[in-house]
Amino acid sequence: MFRRLPEVAGDAIPFTIDGRPASARAGDSVAAALLANGVTTCRNTPVSGAPRGPYCMMGVCFDCLVTIDGTGNRQGCQVRVAPGMAVETQDGKREVER
Repeated sequence: MFRRLPEVAGDAIPFTIDGRPASARAGDSVAAALLANGVTTCRNTPVSGAPRGPYCMMGVCFDCLVTIDGTGNRQGCQVRVAPGMAVETQDGKREVER
């Protein structure tokens, strides 16, 4: 469903998805990097457990919520991948830090 354009190049950025090594390209959002690495589900809803994945890719729908470096409920489409970043998919709701 999702694939990169072959002519698009960029430096590889190492990060992890649920503890597994992954790679992104410079400038990728977390949501785009997840899709490029074959991860189509970012979270499961708290009520029904239905899987959700990146949809709008512009910060409107909140379906791409993930945990980034220990902070939950981050919109993956709004955060660029950084070297060494730890991304975790979410299962249900996450507590908001105060």
